[in-house]
Amino acid sequence: MNALVVNSSGRTEQSVSRKLVAELVAELSTKHPGLQTTYRDVAIGLPFVNDLMIGGFYIPDEQRTAEQRQALIWSDELVQELQAADVLVIGVPIYNFSIPASLKAWVDLIARAGLTFKFSEAGPEGLLKGKKAYLVVTSGGLPVGSPADLATPYLRQVLAFVGITDVHIISADQLNLLGEQPVGTAREAIRQIHAVVA
Repeated sequence: MNALVVNSSGRTEQSVSRKLVAELVAELSTKHPGLQTTYRDVAIGLPFVNDLMIGGFYIPDEQRTAEQRQALIWSDELVQELQAADVLVIGVPIYNFSIPASLKAWVDLIARAGLTFKFSEAGPEGLLKGKKAYLVVTSGGLPVGSPADLATPYLRQVLAFVGITDVHIISADQLNLLGEQPVGTAREAIRQIHAVVA
């Protein structure tokens, strides 16, 4: 089984989402010996979608210029990582009610017509069906699932758009208000996860 692990916290040593993501991956490895894991730290930096990329997104490869192919290298690599994964783990610290800009850049680069979704008579159809996703969501003061939480419904929508509808949220929210209690709750949820059918 293949796992793609995406971290997006701007913090490293002090990141709660990174620590919980690592614990979740360890739990998955216990339930699935031989788990193959690919790590993608988007906080290091990804390019934002630009004119060259957009020009190359919607035409066949043989019609792309050399500059467009070069511009799509990042996007192609990220899409291939996602296509190869059976399970997706995303660390999601909530920044200003939503996801980090680096994670939005990842979303914009993996949403590719003909690769992760297609247009049909019924509308867009996701091409990455059969995968499971875990969102490890942390926040300082915002309750996850509240009306002000724009991060989790957005990511559910994005993942469904590319065909991933089996989405499980593990949250450690309101850390600035509740201290370690939410982390303990998240760790218990991680221990309770079931094996992923691949």
